[in-house]
Amino acid sequence: MGFISDVVAWFSDPSHWAGSDGIPQRTLDHVWLALLPTMIAVVIAVPPAVVLAHRHIGRFFANALVNVGRAVPSFGVLIVAAIFFVRAGASLRFWPAVVALVALAIPPIFTNTYAGIANVSPSLVEAGLGMGFRDREIVQRLELPVAAPVILAGIEISFVQVIATVPLAAVLSSGGGLGQYIVRGFAQGRGGVAETFAGALLVALLTFVLQRLFAFGEHLLVPAGIRRLTDQTERSAV
Repeated sequence: MGFISDVVAWFSDPSHWAGSDGIPQRTLDHVWLALLPTMIAVVIAVPPAVVLAHRHIGRFFANALVNVGRAVPSFGVLIVAAIFFVRAGASLRFWPAVVALVALAIPPIFTNTYAGIANVSPSLVEAGLGMGFRDREIVQRLELPVAAPVILAGIEISFVQVIATVPLAAVLSSGGGLGQYIVRGFAQGRGGVAETFAGALLVALLTFVLQRLFAFGEHLLVPAGIRRLTDQTERSAV
């Protein structure tokens, strides 16, 4: 019971709920440090994936990219980015983490976008051509709407991965959002077990809540008919 009481005492401490080091501010910092890299990754990954998939080229590149993304350790990318920014005279607080997290977020977004566009039923494309759609209209009015659930799923995967990885930034700087509690707890040894657990619990809860919010938003944005059509397309592609 001592450990549980220590955790309860940590959460009950008013100092942990106020100021720049309080849970609300650390949570906002954590969300921002996850949201910005994800948005940048969307801008970088989605357009080329759409173009390549529409023209049915680059499938090997798409597969290779996701394998590279799985193989490269996030902390290694963070260290390399930190060294680069230090040599450039920049702060360690923010941008090295952003660069590393963008690199982490790109592969799932790219591969899901590619797969979503490439697996659109050829009969739909032929129907669009028969209606006089131009190449750009095929992409905008047929392929992107049909592939939207798969694309959003890739963005969701990246966002969740980034949220869970943000605490690594706390190892190198005063950033890292809720990860600061984990790092500080580890630094205190046995005396910081409660703070380490509290930080890990907060990260897990934040990840769960944001993932559910993202899934709910995806459900609202994608019409039921498109979701059913995408499910049929995926089953036919298997």
